[in-house]
Amino acid sequence: MLYDVAVIGAGVFGAWTAHHLRRSGQRVALLDAYGAANSRSSSGGESRIIRMGYGADEIYTRSAMRSMTLWREFIGRTSTPLFHQTGVLWTAIAGDAYTEATRQTLERCGAHFEMLAPADLQSRYPQMEFAPGAWGIFEPESGALMARRAVEAVVADAVRNGVECLRESVAAPDGHGTLAALPTSGGAAIRAGSFVFACGSWLPKLFPDLLGKCIEPTRQEVFFFGAPPGDPRFSPPAMPVWIDFSDPRGPYGFPNLESRGVKIALDRHGPRMDPDNDDRLPSADGLAAAREFLGKRFPALRGAPLLEARVCQYENTSNGDFLIDHHPDFTNVWLVGGGSGHGFKHGPAVGEYVTARMLDGAPLEPRYSMATKAESRNRTVF
Repeated sequence: MLYDVAVIGAGVFGAWTAHHLRRSGQRVALLDAYGAANSRSSSGGESRIIRMGYGADEIYTRSAMRSMTLWREFIGRTSTPLFHQTGVLWTAIAGDAYTEATRQTLERCGAHFEMLAPADLQSRYPQMEFAPGAWGIFEPESGALMARRAVEAVVADAVRNGVECLRESVAAPDGHGTLAALPTSGGAAIRAGSFVFACGSWLPKLFPDLLGKCIEPTRQEVFFFGAPPGDPRFSPPAMPVWIDFSDPRGPYGFPNLESRGVKIALDRHGPRMDPDNDDRLPSADGLAAAREFLGKRFPALRGAPLLEARVCQYENTSNGDFLIDHHPDFTNVWLVGGGSGHGFKHGPAVGEYVTARMLDGAPLEPRYSMATKAESRNRTVF
C-alpha cells in the first residue's frame, strides 16, 4: 500500500503527528519497533507534568497552553481519564531570575497563576518543608498527564479513524533526493509520499552522522515512595505536582496519583544511554539522593518505603529546544524529536505544527530548525 505519510515512532510526538495528519485527510502509517509508549521510550513512563511556566521562553508557554486545550478536547471526546488537575507549584528563593521570568511570561500570555509568599506556602502545604525565604508560583489549572496511557489512547483513537499502526523496525534511508520506500525488519517496504522520523532516542542511532552529536539520550531515574496509611496529605488535592528551583539538583515530583506512590526525580542529565540495549536498574546513588531530598522536603516521608523505580531517558538537544525540520538530504523526510525531558506535554501542539508545516507550508520556527542544533551542551530550556 502507498501511504501519504509514514510516521516512524509511536511516542507522544509521533502519535499526535499521526493523529493530526489523519484528521487532515492523509493516509497514514504509524510504525514503532516495540509498540506505542513502550517501556524503552521516553513516553513510556507513568506520569508527566503539564505546566505553562517556562521562564522567558514564551514559545513553550504558548505551546503548552495550546497543548492543554488539545489534551482536554481529546480527553473529553474520548471520555478517557488521563489528566489529574493537581495544580503545579513552583518554588524558589528570593531573586531567582528563572522563576521571576516565569511569572512575567505567564502574565504576558494570560495564563492563570497565583503568587505565594513564604507564609502562604507554609500555611497551604504544611506537609512540605521549604527553603528559608522561598516563594512560589501556583498554576491551578495544570497538573499531571498519565503518560503511557495517554499515548496508547491517542494511538488507539488514530487507529479507529484509519491510521494503520505497524510494529516494525526500519533502517535509516540512504542517499539523497526523494525517498520512495523504507525497508523494514520483516522484509517488507513501507512506501509513502513523505516520512516523519519521530523516534526520540533512536534518532541519533538512525542518523549517526547527522544527529549523533546533536541529540544525546541520557539515563534518568525516578522513584515512587509509599505514603503513610490513611494519610491524605500526600495525595491530591492536598498536594500538587511541584518543581523546586531552590535546590541545584532540580528536584521535582508528583503526589500519590492513583495510589502508585509519591514520585521524586532529579532533573539533571544522567550518563549517555542506549535505548535498545542498556539495562534499566536504578542506581544506589540515585536512590540515596532521592531519599535524602525526600526526607528534607517531606519530613513525614523520611524512611518511607520505595514502592517502585524506573529508568527512562531524555533525548537532549544542545540547549533543550525541539528539533522539527526537514532532513537536509531528502525533500520528503522530516525529523521530529529532541524532547529534552520537557517535551511530553507539547505532543498535541507538536503534531499540529508538523502537520501545518507539511501540508500547508506553515513557516518554520527558527528555534526548532536543524541549523540551530549545536554539539556543545548548554541547556537553557527547562
